[in-house]
Amino acid sequence: MSELITASIAIGDRTYRLKVARENEINLRHTVKIINDKIIEYKTHFAGKDMQDYIAMVLIWLASEKEDNPAGIDVTLAHLNQKIEKIEQLIQAGGSI
Repeated sequence: MSELITASIAIGDRTYRLKVARENEINLRHTVKIINDKIIEYKTHFAGKDMQDYIAMVLIWLASEKEDNPAGIDVTLAHLNQKIEKIEQLIQAGGSI
């Protein structure tokens, strides 16, 4: 079983403490960054709303993104890893990209 660590994250104007597996901390922090970046984006486009509205907008955006790509970010990472492996093979073989 993996070791759980305590991670403090900030979403919008609130801080949360979560227990997360050590190997999932990077994914958690990446997701929080995406959420906060999207909140900022919505704040610039929809002035005058409160934080709850922005967070709701981000949740709707995330849910619709997940619907468009049910496998989520894993597909992107798998695709990038395949590309990197192919590039490494070409470099080792002395080929060109």
